[in-house]
Amino acid sequence: MPELIVTNFNPNFTGVSATAAGVVCQQMHRYDMALAGVALPGCPDPITRSQATRLSRKPPPGRPFTIWHVRRNTEMRAALWARDILRLPVRIVFTSAAIRRHSAFPRWLISRMDAVIATTDAAATFVPHVRAVVPHGVDTERFFPAENRESAWAASGFPGGRGIATIGRIRPEKGSDRFVETMLRLLPDHPGTTALLIGRAGRSHQTFLADLKARIAAAGLTDRILFPGEVAPDALPALMRSLSAVVQLPRYEGYGMAPLEGMASGVPFVATDQGYYRSFSGQGSAGQIVADDDIEATTNALSVLLGDPKHHARMSKAAHGAAESHFSIRSEADGIDAVYQQLWNEG
Repeated sequence: MPELIVTNFNPNFTGVSATAAGVVCQQMHRYDMALAGVALPGCPDPITRSQATRLSRKPPPGRPFTIWHVRRNTEMRAALWARDILRLPVRIVFTSAAIRRHSAFPRWLISRMDAVIATTDAAATFVPHVRAVVPHGVDTERFFPAENRESAWAASGFPGGRGIATIGRIRPEKGSDRFVETMLRLLPDHPGTTALLIGRAGRSHQTFLADLKARIAAAGLTDRILFPGEVAPDALPALMRSLSAVVQLPRYEGYGMAPLEGMASGVPFVATDQGYYRSFSGQGSAGQIVADDDIEATTNALSVLLGDPKHHARMSKAAHGAAESHFSIRSEADGIDAVYQQLWNEG
């Protein structure tokens, strides 16, 4: 009987999946645990939801109950079914990163959790039952600097001498249009630089994507602003450390792992003041925060970063150091463990 079951019911590899995978890779060495649902890179082979339910019928050895750690609405519902309908010895922990009010049904689900872990102080103000604020961490064994950034970029297969990227779904909320507008201004003055929009556009955002591509084509930059789609989780670390900058310009972000993964890879960032980006930035030493829709300021920040090799090297070193010292996945796993131990000790 596992003492911990971590759920991952989304078939797509999202930011939530990435954060869960990093934590599970730590937890698999700490607990008798199981991953339920969809596979995650580097994690144990998953069991089904039905198997998770069967394995929770009796308390695990030495524990009063099994903890289910959930991160999505569907996962909360499954855990509530096990605990409240089937009356199994289960307690539920939910991680919340949202920094806005949840809609009615998710609010009800969250109100039924035994413990909530918020990823930021801001997120903690929108949910009840918060036991701890535990920032997401990055796996510095997967994300680390390249020995030679130029060689790493050449190995990526993308054109040009260096690359910058934004990572996430292609849609207005993620600021994909802001990134494109910045690149239209930046790239003519930085020959040899290639820009990537890593991610995919959902069905409802195909017109938005088509408009972005039309603007790029009109500027004659189709061969320098590329849309490679989603990058497989196992391939992302190598691509990340080949970049010269990560650029995240969302209109809303609950937390945002891309700058942190870049930092661990020795890649500085430029970002709007969303998610946890300002805390990552180290007051400008690891990344620069720009105002919403200030394309000129964003372009200037990147131009300075890319145009001054010594400045870039200082930020790269500071970014990597901050990721290792303050935002490691081990620290996140330790913070989560403290919540688990509280629950188990309470019986």
